[in-house]
Amino acid sequence: MPGLIKRNDIDEVRSRTNIADIVGDHVTLKGAGVGSLKGLCPFHDERSPSFHVRPQVGRYHCFGCGEDGDVFSFVMKTDHTTFQEAVERMAARIGFELHYEDGGQASDHGNRARLISANEAAREFFVGRLTAADAEPARRFLGERGFDPAAAERFGVGFAPKSFDALRSHLTGLGYRDDELVTAGLLSQGDRSPYDRFRGRLVWPIRDVTGSTIGFGARRLLDDDKGPKYLNTPETPIYHKSQVLYGLDLARRDISKGKQVVIVEGYTDVMACHLAGVTTAVATCGTSFGVDHIKLLRPMLGDVGGADTSTGGEVVFTFDPDEAGQRAASRAFAEEQRFAAQTFVAVAPDGLDPCDLRLNRGDDAVRRLVSTKRPMFEFMIRRLIDGHDLETVEGRVSALRAAAPVVAGIRDRSMTQGYVRSLAGWLGLDPADVATSVDDARRASSAQHALERSQPKSVSDGRQSITSLPPVPDEPAGPSLLTLPGDLTTRTERDALMAMLQHPATVGFDLMQRAARARIENSALAVVRDAIGASLDRFDSSDWLDVVLGQTPSPFDSLAKELAIAPIPEREGREITTYCRGIVVSIVERDLIREKSELLGQSFRTDVKAEPERWREIQVRIAAVEADRRAIRQE
Repeated sequence: MPGLIKRNDIDEVRSRTNIADIVGDHVTLKGAGVGSLKGLCPFHDERSPSFHVRPQVGRYHCFGCGEDGDVFSFVMKTDHTTFQEAVERMAARIGFELHYEDGGQASDHGNRARLISANEAAREFFVGRLTAADAEPARRFLGERGFDPAAAERFGVGFAPKSFDALRSHLTGLGYRDDELVTAGLLSQGDRSPYDRFRGRLVWPIRDVTGSTIGFGARRLLDDDKGPKYLNTPETPIYHKSQVLYGLDLARRDISKGKQVVIVEGYTDVMACHLAGVTTAVATCGTSFGVDHIKLLRPMLGDVGGADTSTGGEVVFTFDPDEAGQRAASRAFAEEQRFAAQTFVAVAPDGLDPCDLRLNRGDDAVRRLVSTKRPMFEFMIRRLIDGHDLETVEGRVSALRAAAPVVAGIRDRSMTQGYVRSLAGWLGLDPADVATSVDDARRASSAQHALERSQPKSVSDGRQSITSLPPVPDEPAGPSLLTLPGDLTTRTERDALMAMLQHPATVGFDLMQRAARARIENSALAVVRDAIGASLDRFDSSDWLDVVLGQTPSPFDSLAKELAIAPIPEREGREITTYCRGIVVSIVERDLIREKSELLGQSFRTDVKAEPERWREIQVRIAAVEADRRAIRQE
């Protein structure tokens, strides 16, 4: 192992590195007088820029929070490296060879620069193999989606040959060790020896904001490939999926310039958007859009928490209209309050994603998709009220109750008044009645927040936890509709997820699959439910929990971990199989009861003489739902 880096080398690297270039990868800097640049501080929330950089002296200072330092301290804080790693990274950037006190050279194993170098060598290998004969399925895939060789070259797309050791042999021939390549996520460790992680797949390089290749996303091409449709680099010292956005290295300058970012769902969507002229498009890499992604984007948008939304940038989400897309929209909306920027939703006609939209209707259709975006609040409110029968008084009142909390959550009060009028128009209700419901929802929310602040959390970082969920009392002996505790729903949902996480084989695949689609009222638990649903292809594997945790967004991973280890409630006289299946059946049955109730309502509102066929169709559906409910209870 090498010793300390020689002081003269540290000073030389510092003097040769332009701190403005390094800071500029994270902060939009503008001139602030002679020899000074300024921007919004990346270390604290602020509305007016107080973060100053002086390239000539190689230092930065924030007059708001007091953060101060040189290029090495900036890299340490933003990229979470040690001092030695920061120096080595900057030295590699300028091509400077470091010397150490003991005469040694930099340690390669686990070194960020070394891992990035291995990933870059892998990228070059994959790109070179895209023109090989065995890469014909990859070229066909690209061609069928409207991407020519120039597009593949622009985005660095390559092909991983169907071999267990082609990449390994190539990289070890360049001097990389197996342990380094496993650490970099390029190889997987087998029982006897490491083997290529990506095989027979189309491969996209994933880069950080500086353009360094830190990982890959790989798409299944071959029928005999039994792996997931998309396979990403696992968590490594340089690749953290919750902290990276595909395409951000290409989009960041236009995001900073135009103060707009477009969030799409896949690699081909990013390519399609950029080729169509929407050069601010980025995508997540195998995880939901979350808090860490917001932190990554906010400095580029000139966005600070709690600021006036009218002066911020724009965040445009694109979602598929299917159930998965709707869940993604709900998760994105849950994070909306973290943006000062205005948030919008763009849904393409006929449910086409940006890639298919460009292929079928041309570049202009992709540009129109973004230009015809709808405000996130309008999208969510319309989505909520669309689930109610607005032809009846009961339906309109129920829709108002569902939508009022959303309107109450709008930070801009002038915008709130506008949505009160809009909601009244959509529902056909008196604006005064809508305003009263919104005020009631705001007071209820304030009271709930005050209650939550008064209760201790089990974690200090603000992430969701079992103990931060609403408290759950002991199971009542026989709750009636009048005495049913308000948080019984949350307890049932929590316990069902505990059973699914801890005893998946006991619950059984079919029941797990149905429960993964069941409605979960608690929004935090719903995120964990989605992670379980996304992991069902590994439901019977020995690393089931690791797979689920890998699908869980970082703000909720503490909750998922606690659900996975919390003790299953003891029930005297009931074996674990009976309990686990019973508690999971309860959340599926709840959906069936809700569906039957809605069908009965339709039946009561249908005139059997005027619409006999519709009435009979409803009766058949009611009978089918009831049969399904009885069957699932008897399994």
